[in-house]
Amino acid sequence: MDADVTDSAGTPAEPDGPAGDEPPTGTRGPGSTGEAGTGGGAANADADRTGGTGAGTANANADGTGGTGPGAANADGTDPDRVNRANRDADKTGQHAGTGTAKADAHGTGADAHTPNRRRNWLRWAALGTSLVVLAAAAVGWWFYRKLDANITTDITAAAELEAYEKERPKPLAHNAQNILLLGSDTRSGEGNSKYGRDGGSQRADTTILLHISGNRKSATAMSIPRDLMVSIPSCRKPDGTRTKAQFAQFNWAFEFGGAACTIRTVERFTGIRVDHHMVVDFSGFKDMVNAVHGVEICLKEPIDDADAHLKVPRGKQTLRGEQALGYVRARKSIGNGSDTERIQRQQQFLGALVKKVQSNGVLLNPTRLFPVLDAATKSLTTDPGLNSLKDLYDLTTSIRNIPTEKVQFLTVPRREYRADPNRDELVEPAAAQLFKRLREDKPVTVVPGKADDERTSRKESPKRDDGGPTGSKPTPVFSGTTAAEGTCE
Repeated sequence: MDADVTDSAGTPAEPDGPAGDEPPTGTRGPGSTGEAGTGGGAANADADRTGGTGAGTANANADGTGGTGPGAANADGTDPDRVNRANRDADKTGQHAGTGTAKADAHGTGADAHTPNRRRNWLRWAALGTSLVVLAAAAVGWWFYRKLDANITTDITAAAELEAYEKERPKPLAHNAQNILLLGSDTRSGEGNSKYGRDGGSQRADTTILLHISGNRKSATAMSIPRDLMVSIPSCRKPDGTRTKAQFAQFNWAFEFGGAACTIRTVERFTGIRVDHHMVVDFSGFKDMVNAVHGVEICLKEPIDDADAHLKVPRGKQTLRGEQALGYVRARKSIGNGSDTERIQRQQQFLGALVKKVQSNGVLLNPTRLFPVLDAATKSLTTDPGLNSLKDLYDLTTSIRNIPTEKVQFLTVPRREYRADPNRDELVEPAAAQLFKRLREDKPVTVVPGKADDERTSRKESPKRDDGGPTGSKPTPVFSGTTAAEGTCE
């Protein structure tokens, strides 16, 4: 009988088996699916089999995944045990090959399953950390607030005195406008003030400024009141409980007689302007505020050497800090002609430069810069109950911080030498009455730079009506003064 020829060239003929015999268990007969011969030591796998690799790879059943390994048995005519072992090995190898991917998939799926948990944990820790930061910031902020708030001293005595005389006080005429009386006390009591003289148990207002803030918060006018101005001072309550008699005397005696309350009543009497609030700052408070903004720049035409004012600086552009700044605004005899008029002008220029620096450096918008200024201001500050909290001061500051420096004006009440004593001043009428009326009614006040005459009033502008209408018989008064935009070096 001729031998059967297979499709593969060079493949040995399959030996004849007994007629009608079934292939042994685990093997396949000729022509069945998955039949493969081996040539060159490699197993030929059927298309539906994941074929084995390597020399001598075992021929597996059709549904198996091919095994690997040298010396694998053929499906027919071999020892059944060897075939079974080969099939089992092939199955295991196939399972490993198949399950390897499954394990990888399972591992990948497991990682994905754990990812949401890790993300949730991270979010919890992030939320906890953020909460702690917020709580810490709130605690620090509260501490700063309480510290600044506790710095402020409330003048309860003045509030009680003013309430007792409420009926005689002028009524406010302008809606939302504010009139704040700023008092620079020359007291020698308190920390750091004794070096300026002996404490005689009394104090006078070294500087007095009535600050008018317009109702629309678009302008502010600071009107200086000379300490030597002769005015009518009402009967006031003294610190020991006794009362002074009403008298005609120089203005700064009012503060010595009865403190802020007596000064306020005196100002309201000769101006007719309702004073809404007051602040008293001593020497140390002024120095600390200047230091908090790292000094104020001024220009000197001549050097200054004043032992009484503790001031010695060369000519030219200078940056004055605490002690020097205080000496500069207090010096009188060693600068210029020694008059109080020049001293007031110097104070106004310095305050204008201070305002300009505070606004230009962004102090009011930067908490880290604002805190030292507020701390310095509040440590030596005495106010009425309406401004005795940090919130009140902050609200006031924020309401005026956007006023342009050219709209922050400084001027002095119109005055001239007192006829009975050239060392004293008296009001000039009708210029003084015109200025007081405009402030009282919250009307714009126009100031022009330059050295003015005694009346401090001119008619440099074309006449125009107060109401902005057509030209009439009443021109708008113009006063000599300066603005914060000008500074001292311009």
